[in-house]
Amino acid sequence: MSARDLVETTDPELERPVYRKPGFDGIVTTHEMDERISAFLKSTREAKGLSRAELAQLLGLSVSVYGRYERSESRMTVPRLIHLCELMGFMPIDMIFSAAPHLWGKTPEEAEDRLTLTKIIERLPHDTMRDLIRLLKRMTPGEPSADTLATSMSEGR
Repeated sequence: MSARDLVETTDPELERPVYRKPGFDGIVTTHEMDERISAFLKSTREAKGLSRAELAQLLGLSVSVYGRYERSESRMTVPRLIHLCELMGFMPIDMIFSAAPHLWGKTPEEAEDRLTLTKIIERLPHDTMRDLIRLLKRMTPGEPSADTLATSMSEGR
């Protein structure tokens, strides 16, 4: 487990020990991640100028059901996350980053830089993106190609 930078820990929601990668502030519990996701949802909704009732209606939910997400009382499904992304204009990476930024780098600065780079790339015109891919392939000749990475990810490697 140490080769994967994992440490054994406990989580109040789980009966057995689990192995986790420490975040910048140590191991974050499942509950703490839920709270960070809830805070992200609330701040994103408020930034869009929507009430809970308005967003719940767009999602086809009651206000009380949607409210459980913002109070970290319920966890959403992936299809619901996708629907929220469509409605609110954010990418799933934004919400996941709010709960686990350590997945993007060894330091908070590195993680922020990777997220910033991702956001810049998201806004590039397609032709520019293709040029950037070709440039990056020339700069990193020993790295697997994007096609190889996509294939290995889809095969669960």
